[in-house]
Order: sequence, then structure tokens, then C-alpha cells
Amino acid sequence: MSDDLALSWYAQLRTLTGSADLAIVLVFASAIVLAIALHAGAFALLRHLFNGEGMARTILKRIAGPTRLAMILLALVIVLPAIEFNAEFGEVVRRVLKVGMLILLGCSAVIAINAASRRIERRHRIDVEDNLTARRVHTQINILRRVAVIIVLLLTAGTCLLIFPAVQAFGVSLFASAGVAGLVLGFAARPILTNLIAGMQIALTQPIRIDDVLIVEGEWGWVEEITTTYVVLRIWDQRRLIVPLSRFIEQPFENWTRESADILGVVLWHLDYRAPIAEMRQMLEELLYGNQLWNGKVANLQVVESGPATITVRALVSARNSPMAWDLRCEIREQMIAWLRAEHPEALPRVRAALADGGPAGAKAGKSLEDVLAR
Repeated sequence: MSDDLALSWYAQLRTLTGSADLAIVLVFASAIVLAIALHAGAFALLRHLFNGEGMARTILKRIAGPTRLAMILLALVIVLPAIEFNAEFGEVVRRVLKVGMLILLGCSAVIAINAASRRIERRHRIDVEDNLTARRVHTQINILRRVAVIIVLLLTAGTCLLIFPAVQAFGVSLFASAGVAGLVLGFAARPILTNLIAGMQIALTQPIRIDDVLIVEGEWGWVEEITTTYVVLRIWDQRRLIVPLSRFIEQPFENWTRESADILGVVLWHLDYRAPIAEMRQMLEELLYGNQLWNGKVANLQVVESGPATITVRALVSARNSPMAWDLRCEIREQMIAWLRAEHPEALPRVRAALADGGPAGAKAGKSLEDVLAR
């Protein structure tokens, strides 16, 4: 029907102008103008319908150029049969125009997906203190966006290839031998498919999220990026650990921020048996109340082990996130050691030795080695 309309249009213009060449130019020009007008009208209507939707207006603005060009190519595909070209050459040109139109439509879909995902990510900032919901949204959007882009690219490429008859014949033969070919392709693509399926599982169940703190392969770091096949961990010393997605589905790992970014930090001291534990508890509270890194939730000090020469004193402190917890642990450790050295030097570890009778002059049995050496 479109071919008949184009032919009648060309015939009328040729009759009016009396020139075949001028009629061809007018056919192409009118088709382009009509395509641009239809595109402008359709987008004006869509902008009116989505007047209050910022995301829709952003997407329409981004895809306006590619879709306008795709409409022009579609118009040329429609009017091309009316032109008296060589049949073989005309068919090649028509296929090229169809491929160009499909590529532009695929690019428009990818642009729309990226624009929508960025708009959603900007609404949920992860550079705030309470970012659990934002990290959940970023993780889902990050994975689903990549999967959607891959699907669009595959559909675009497949549709472009099906325009050519040779590829269509190949597709029919491929379906005829789908059993063997499917097994071969499935075995060859197993690692890729495994990671893609793992990516969908992570997007839905979310054992990890963007900016989570993980321990993987003995390395401590943040989730910096989640792709369709691997995860990038930013290690504390700025190295990057690349881990396949399937690793997080098949093997155990530690997630320190699964439900909340709050985390407990452990500070250990190896002290003498004369350490003033009660006073250390009071000093710990004073140090924490004066430290902005503490979130005010956990402050605990206990003797957790006793050995032949020293006791092990452990303090549990809480912070808003793991970097703050690390800094808080270091500061509390340093401040407590400085206080013990100034106020209770006897609490620091000592090496004791009992000297038998007949030892050095002035030494008495039972005196510490430090006292003897001090003489």
C-alpha cells in the first residue's frame, strides 16, 4: 500500500512538473519535510502528555535527534520504490536505509535507558550518611540497565541481519539443527551466561550493593562497580580487585554493611596484671564522648584473655561506617596508651624474672628484672 501511494505521488509530481528529475527531488524533499513535521507533532504531543514528568521530558530531549533521523530514513524507505532506479541497486539502497533506521532506533532505546537510570540514580544519593536505600537502588539500576542495553543491542543486531535474505536462510537452517547447535553454543557461552544469570540474581536478592564493604579473598574493600559479568572492589590501599559475579552466588564472603553501614570496631591492649580496668572503662567513655567519629551506641571494655605475663583488654566501639570505625580504633588505641603511660605506667607490659640466691650484688629474690637493671 505504501509503494502504491509513493508511485501515485511520484506520477502526479512528474505530470505537474514535466520533469522526472525534478519530480524525484520533490518526492525526496516532501518525504523529508513530512517526516520532520510528523516527528515534531508526535514529540509535541508527548511533551504535553508528560508535562509534569521530569524524567520523561529528559528522555524525549535526549532521543529527539536520533528518532528524527530515523523518521527521515523511514520516509525515504517508503518513497524509494517510486523512483525509477535499477531494481537491484534500489533494493540495496533500501536495505541500507532500513539498517540505518534500525540502528538509530536501537541507539534511541539505549539513550532512553541510560537517561532514565541516571535520573533515578540522581534522586538517590549515596554520598550521605544513611544511604542503605540509595545503595539498594543504585545496585538494581546498575545491573538492570546493563542487561537492558545488552538485550536492545542483540535485538537491534538480529533485526538488522534479518533484513538480508542470506541471513534469513542461515537462520532457518540454524533452527533446523537447533539441537546440536544449541548444545555447542550453550557449552561455549556457559561462563558468560552464568555471570549474566548471577547478575540478575544479585539485582533481585542483593547480597551485595554499590558501596558495600566486603572481605573477599582476604581483601577488605568497597564495591565500586557492578557490571553484568564482574564486580570491582576498591581495596583500602587503592588497588582494584576484579571478582566474577558468579563468585558471590557460589562461594561465601563477608558483607559488613548488609543491613546498615554502622559497624563495631575492636581495640586490643596487652597490659600488665596491675592495669586499672575500672579506670580504663571510665577513660574509654571520656575519650569516646569527646570523639566525633563515635556514633554513641556501643562503648564496652572487658578483659578477654589472661596469659602468663599479660592480660588482653578489649574495647568495643561503634561508628557510622567502616572508614570511621578504623580511624576511631586508631585514635582510641593511641589515646589510651598515652594515658596509661602518663597516669599508670605500671599497667604497661613488664618482663619479670625471679632471681635465685647468690645473684648480683644488691639483688633479692623475687625482685623484677627491671628493678635489678635499674640499679
